[in-house]
Amino acid sequence: MPWRDGEVDELAETFRVLADPGRLRVILALMETPEMHVGGLAEAAGLSETACSHALRLLRTAHVVKRRKVGRSVLYSLDDDHVSGLLGLARDHVKHARDGR
Repeated sequence: MPWRDGEVDELAETFRVLADPGRLRVILALMETPEMHVGGLAEAAGLSETACSHALRLLRTAHVVKRRKVGRSVLYSLDDDHVSGLLGLARDHVKHARDGR
């Protein structure tokens, strides 16, 4: 199936958002614990709450994470399973390349 106009740019933007170790650690934390608040995510990802909030904003804009308000709290979760699958494939690729195929 041919790529439609703009898809390559959208894909590049998605990979740009994912290409940050801090944001990847936030995603990995959400893969382990499906819903977390900023403080818990910051601790799990080894980020300050400010840095974690910034990462979450970028990840929300890219539709990687979503948020849900519960009273005064905000809980974050992965938007869908696509990114988990993508990271699994990327991990397999890295292992394969590292092990010399």
